[in-house]
Order: sequence, then C-alpha cells, then structure tokens
Amino acid sequence: MPAEEYKRIVIAVDGSQASLKAFKKAVQVAKRNDGDLIIAHVVDTKTISTAETYDQSMINRSESYASKLLNDYKQQAEKAGVRKVETHIDYGSPKVRIPKYVAKSFNADLIMCGATGLNAVERFLIGSVSENIVRYSPCDVLVVRTDDDVEEE
Repeated sequence: MPAEEYKRIVIAVDGSQASLKAFKKAVQVAKRNDGDLIIAHVVDTKTISTAETYDQSMINRSESYASKLLNDYKQQAEKAGVRKVETHIDYGSPKVRIPKYVAKSFNADLIMCGATGLNAVERFLIGSVSENIVRYSPCDVLVVRTDDDVEEE
C-alpha cells in the first residue's frame, strides 16, 4: 500500500519552539511530496481583547510580529527547496480558525502543528490548540512533539 501523499500542507505557527520543530518537519513533508506549504498564524484576538492595555498599538504589534514570523519561515522553506509557499494571517481563536477556516479555505489535506504552544494558562484551563485542531480538522493532522512535551507529563 503506497504512503499517503500530502499536497496541501497547512503548518500552524505561533513562534514557540514546538511550532518551530513542527515547521521544520512540515518543510520535509512538503519537499518529499512536492506539495504546497501554507504557513499560517492566527492572531488570538481573545487574548488581545482581554488585555488591560488593549489598544490599536497592541493589534499592530501582533500583526507586525505575525508578518515577520511568516516571512522568516517562508524564506526558510523556499531556501530548503519547497517550490510553492504561501503565508496566511488570520484573526480569532487559533483552535477554531486553523481547523474550521484556514484548512478548509486552502483545501488542506494535512495540518501540522506543535504539541504545545505559547499559552500554557489557556492550555491548562480549556485544552490545547493542537487538541482542538485534531478534534475539528477536516483532514489529517500531524502533531509534532518535542522532548520537553514528554518531560511535562
């Protein structure tokens, strides 16, 4: 039985070490399958709106951070030999936007993400982003673990 070929890979990144490791694996998968790589970041508007110092500058900083992160990752993917790389910034809850909107709008056949991200408090209270991506994804999901993830348990 031939291995599954993934041609439209969404990699969800947030700047964490776990998402960096997942990104590097996504580059390998895209190259191996001659697939398209969609590098996505969701600006978590819930986190911004609950911050006491909420103002337009916080949104601007979040957008600037996302743009730089995605551009850096895009350059790395292209340098590594991925032929088609797209970037996408979305707004809302990452755990909802990635599986329900980003993956569907890009017709993804694989979503990749890190097992843990930047927001440990939210993960403790209402579950991880990766857990929700797995639950609500319209396609296969590959959750990339780091050595630190195993040590936490």
